[in-house]
Amino acid sequence: MGKSRARRFRRAPRAAAGPAQQRDGERGPEEEEAAAELLEKLQHPSAEVREYACAGISKLLQQKHVIPAFVQRDVVRCLGPLLMDPSLAVRETAAGALRNLSACGGFDVCDDMVTSDIMTPLVVLLKECSTELDANQLSPKKCKERNKNYTEDIANEAINLLWNICECNNTALYIFNKEGCLEAVLHYMKKFTTNVDLAISVANCLQAVTEDNPDLLSSFNASAQQILETVMLSPESTMKHILLRTLIAGTIWNIKDTIPPGSLGSTVNTILKIFSESLAIDAGETIIRMNEAEKNGLKFAVEVETEENMSDTTENCVLGEDDNMEEIPKGKVRRENDISDLLPSDKWELKEVTALLTAQQTALEIIVNMCCSEDQSDDEWEELSSSDESDLFMENSYNEGSGLLLSPLCLSDEVNSAFLNNLIPKKILEKTAFPNSVALDICMHNPSWKPLIKKLNAVQCRALTCLQSILLVSDVDCLGGASALQSLAQHLSQLIFSKAELPTDTEFLEAVTSALRALLQTMASKNISQCMTPEQLLALCEAGIQSSNASVRVNVVSILGISGSVLAKGQDTAETLKMIGKFLLEVAMKESSLVVAGEALDALFDVFADGEEAERAALQIKLLQTLKEFQPVFRMRMRKEGKGQYSTDQLCVLDNVKMNLRRFIAYQETLGKTPT
Repeated sequence: MGKSRARRFRRAPRAAAGPAQQRDGERGPEEEEAAAELLEKLQHPSAEVREYACAGISKLLQQKHVIPAFVQRDVVRCLGPLLMDPSLAVRETAAGALRNLSACGGFDVCDDMVTSDIMTPLVVLLKECSTELDANQLSPKKCKERNKNYTEDIANEAINLLWNICECNNTALYIFNKEGCLEAVLHYMKKFTTNVDLAISVANCLQAVTEDNPDLLSSFNASAQQILETVMLSPESTMKHILLRTLIAGTIWNIKDTIPPGSLGSTVNTILKIFSESLAIDAGETIIRMNEAEKNGLKFAVEVETEENMSDTTENCVLGEDDNMEEIPKGKVRRENDISDLLPSDKWELKEVTALLTAQQTALEIIVNMCCSEDQSDDEWEELSSSDESDLFMENSYNEGSGLLLSPLCLSDEVNSAFLNNLIPKKILEKTAFPNSVALDICMHNPSWKPLIKKLNAVQCRALTCLQSILLVSDVDCLGGASALQSLAQHLSQLIFSKAELPTDTEFLEAVTSALRALLQTMASKNISQCMTPEQLLALCEAGIQSSNASVRVNVVSILGISGSVLAKGQDTAETLKMIGKFLLEVAMKESSLVVAGEALDALFDVFADGEEAERAALQIKLLQTLKEFQPVFRMRMRKEGKGQYSTDQLCVLDNVKMNLRRFIAYQETLGKTPT
């Protein structure tokens, strides 16, 4: 029903601190009992018991089926005061438990947390930690555990909690603005050279609170912008620092309205250089390299531990000869040339790869949003997407070797040039390929690395969505011309048909069919010959129409309509048009979603709008008779199912389909009266 539209990404809710544990079924008496027992222990006079209770609650809250048992017992009002507990350890574990509750509980639980006034102690804690940050540089609050800084660790949990809540609840965002939390949050960012994990949490929070929050823009004064600029221009090359710079770049894009017009071009160029740096890294090769490094590190660690154990045994024997000497606890002996501090921390390589994939996904999502104008309505996007006015686009933008180029319609010439100069389109196209098979095999056979498979697939899907956005807002010449589009069509066809069976993954199918739909739409509008065979198209549509995702079904129906309308202009295509017509009629009559059914009707109108081959095929499949019989059924479905199930925009489009159905039937009737 019309052209496909550019999609704008919203940030997804944050994951919990630790692997989520889900279990089917309802909670049982044991969960109820455990919740009651742990909540009671939060009031215990012993700090160690309170810390234990918070830790236990934190772990249980990662199991979604347990959350209602805690919510019903007012867990937020029980944990909230502990954010200001005299014990720093209790503060940290309480903040961690609340963080998990906000991450695993979803929007409704976050709303309940704000209603239960979690923001009051959280804001106090954030400001107190910010104040202590400078004081602790002289005398850091550390526990017996080596290198643990309580102030920074508490701040990290609190920032993650703030991020989750502000992402889900507008009242929390209002409180963030009103209480001047930005200054405290930015203060933590100054620790990015020594605590990159804290800085990444801050950057995630900043990107969330600056999205669609114009009331916060005035708080970004020169000092605040200087902090962000310092981080964005930092030279550190670890994957975590690349992620940090990517997130900060996203924040600066969100607050671009505060940047002087004369500086916007250079700022955007810097942002895109950061994205280019991230996207240029081959994630598959990085996985292979890091996995090998992890293996070597573990082997080295085992060898070091063996040597230490042998040495400890010898020392203990010597110490035992003198009963007056105090025995030194095992593992606490500090020897000359001890390199244990230099060994990689637990799962360092895995964390680096995870950071890289997160950076790439984030960069692609921001680029999609950069291609979309926040102020334009859907109708304006429809109009602009089909505009042919050449003065809206850059001229002579073809870049040898990349083919596909980007000239976002809603951006200035300076920004367009920055996209091209940083080779962003070429790198996006590279990311649309399937992940490295060797890297996938490594992840598949390593339990701790297995979650990376989902991230690899997510990057590919985001790249395909990026491609769709580029196609929707770019001129054909800026895209590299007809040959580049045909090459791209072959690439997308290969993604779909390269394996024995058509893909079934819903996210991938939605992304690849959206990109293909936008591509075929562009090619058809410029009369560029299409590369997919009718057999391939029908195979894709027959597979896609079985998808549980309505967007996939809409896409494949639209693809068939676009291709069919092109075939209708050719010769000897009646047989293929008959197959397409039968398929679309069946979808229109049997599809459970009115939106998909409407799209199928719209596609029928396009395919059989004109041409001798289309007229011949329409007669043979009895198109007119079938549509006349179906018309009252469609009207009745709209009356019964329309209100309450579909949005106002969807109903408006469906009304247009209903009107066009009446007109198309009348048009087909006139064809029947015309002598042949």
